[in-house]
Amino acid sequence: MRTRNILWPTDFSHTASHALRYAIEMANLYQVGIRILHVVDQPLGNENYMILSVTPDELAKSMEEAAASQMHELLGLLNTKLKIETVIRRGDVITEILAEANSGDIGMVVIASHGRSGISHFLNENVAEAITNKAECPVLVVK
Repeated sequence: MRTRNILWPTDFSHTASHALRYAIEMANLYQVGIRILHVVDQPLGNENYMILSVTPDELAKSMEEAAASQMHELLGLLNTKLKIETVIRRGDVITEILAEANSGDIGMVVIASHGRSGISHFLNENVAEAITNKAECPVLVVK
């Protein structure tokens, strides 16, 4: 862990931004880089039945461009000398985060917990919980 990057998956939420502070602190402690990952869901649909004149691929591309813009904005706010990489992937959030976390060059994942409770917790898969259970490296979940 002491020689590998820290992965910070983000959805650009306030909770995720809170977790970034922990990722930076851990990266400074171990003198490693941070890899920022945002996953864009692959829109599903059949162009033959869509009311909009946009295909799922065009919509995903637009979502990726918006994420890249948000990532650029975020990088402008960071005041650090750490090595920072950014990655935008398309697909299932849990699958893509795990692929990155288990790629071999990640020493720790620092991820935000959205803290769902009650019925929402049972109806929606908890991303942080899934990453914690399936990642091959340590995972820090930040509330």
